[in-house]
Amino acid sequence: MTRKHWTLDDIPWDRFDRSKVDAQLVKIVKAASLVEYNADDYADYLCNVFLDDLDFQGEARRWAAEEVQHGEALGRWAQLVDPTWDFEAAVRRFRDGYRISVDATESVRGSRAGELVARCIVEVGTSSYYGSLGEASEEPVLRAVCQRIAADELRHYKLFYDYLKRYLDKENIGRLRRLLIALGRMRETEDDELSYAYYAANAPASEGYDRKRWSDAYMGRAYRIYRRKYVDRATAMTLKAAGLDPQSRLADWMSRGAYWMMKSRAQRLPEDDGVAA
Repeated sequence: MTRKHWTLDDIPWDRFDRSKVDAQLVKIVKAASLVEYNADDYADYLCNVFLDDLDFQGEARRWAAEEVQHGEALGRWAQLVDPTWDFEAAVRRFRDGYRISVDATESVRGSRAGELVARCIVEVGTSSYYGSLGEASEEPVLRAVCQRIAADELRHYKLFYDYLKRYLDKENIGRLRRLLIALGRMRETEDDELSYAYYAANAPASEGYDRKRWSDAYMGRAYRIYRRKYVDRATAMTLKAAGLDPQSRLADWMSRGAYWMMKSRAQRLPEDDGVAA
């Protein structure tokens, strides 16, 4: 049986306070629940890429089980806020419109070490996101959920970073290549996965998918919640995965630039997506 770091029963659901719910945060929580719940597809992909590494495959499956639990916790909270929202139907809608290729036998990053760099970036990015989301909300149950998820994502970063160090002994990819992979994976946060999840979670059934509209709607809310301290940490851990000094001037410059970009984008993007909360 897969061991879980915590269970849904550990969440203080009885402390839910509707008066402290931010309707705009509900929308991005719904979207996040779909992305997290879809982790089994990523585990299938990773197991194919690391086909001869049974130890890593076991860790990837355990990682995916925890990610799915994140989706369940976020989805349950969203249903407390909006009992009419059908989590399972939203999952189906998301999967009908967005699927990753799980049949690859080689990493899309060009090497297994490169794949692990990308996984590190995802985990530190999500930890920063949920840390920020928890602080942006005054609702106690959502804060409790986000705190647990953010802590899990930091553990997941360490998991992938430990395997990265092992594979760097086998695959000689330099710091520049690792940095380019990291930056490339960061740019992918604006690909179809998040925008389609936001659409699948929030758009009326009669409305079609427009990538720009739903990407702008998602990013306009997501960028507004980020806290500087989490951006600083994410930048430092990104550089660490690339083999660079996480306490350098480069780290400070990158963090300042990333935070400025997020806040500038948030100001330019619409605050209202036109869909009732």
